[in-house]
Amino acid sequence: MIRTARPGDGAALHALWAVCFPTARHLPALHALDPGRHHRTFVAARTDGTLDAVVVYVPRTLRDATGTAQRVGGIGSVATRPEARGRGLVGELLARAVDTMTKEGCAWSLLFTGTPGVYRGSGWREFHRPRTEGALPARNGRNREGTGRYRVRSALPADAPAVIRLQSAHNAARPLSAVRDADDWRVRVPAWYGPDCWSLLAERRRGGPPSGWLVARPAGQDRVDVLETAREPAEPDVLTDLYAELALRARTAGRTRVRLFPPPCAASRRAAPLLIAAGTAVEAVDPTGMARPLTQAPDRVGRTLTAPGAVHWYGDSF
Repeated sequence: MIRTARPGDGAALHALWAVCFPTARHLPALHALDPGRHHRTFVAARTDGTLDAVVVYVPRTLRDATGTAQRVGGIGSVATRPEARGRGLVGELLARAVDTMTKEGCAWSLLFTGTPGVYRGSGWREFHRPRTEGALPARNGRNREGTGRYRVRSALPADAPAVIRLQSAHNAARPLSAVRDADDWRVRVPAWYGPDCWSLLAERRRGGPPSGWLVARPAGQDRVDVLETAREPAEPDVLTDLYAELALRARTAGRTRVRLFPPPCAASRRAAPLLIAAGTAVEAVDPTGMARPLTQAPDRVGRTLTAPGAVHWYGDSF
């Protein structure tokens, strides 16, 4: 039976996610953030209450190409039991999600996946986000110290208000970025930027509020991924010191390569040699993003996805 979730489905949902995503223990907490989650969660249920598949629509507020906030339907926590795959269940659940997202005024829908073929038949299409990858430079005095104008340290729980102000200002008009609320900072951001991440804060040595923030995570056997950055507009050079400290920590941890997901800008290009050795940088695209227009015209959605500086930070994942 295809239906929306019921309050009594919690244990069955958690069991399904545990089967399909055994390391993603944060999914129940993220699901609980939406007070309307039951009618936005679509399941394929057996008569005994076991769930074979689930699709969750997460209402989010994202900025469009002009920086204007829009309601967008995020699709996440999609799962199908191995024995139930190949029966078209996800397609049926996506159709129900599209109907609800449209009725609730979502301009378009967004998801991220490594299996785009599952979603193409339901109207989602890939879009590409830039990324840069290369080898970490060898240790030397310059790339260890950066400019020397900033002190870079690990962010602490007490730094949360300063980080929130910095991140919010940095993304105030950034296309594709999410407008984070208190629950996002309390649950969503820590879920995706967990204890395996490095969260670095840069402060002027002469004092004052933080000037920059960076989140990176070890990945694979030898790489570190830069997932998010934010900085004061008047202090572009703060990225140099953040990159220098990250390079030091990455080398100390035995990492030899780096991948940058933040969109390129003049400040990041100047700072890039601190993280990526000369002659090793490779420009590529991340193909995991997919979008589907709903109440908004496709050309307007396309302008948001391709706008200069557009980014959907990993910490805003659904």
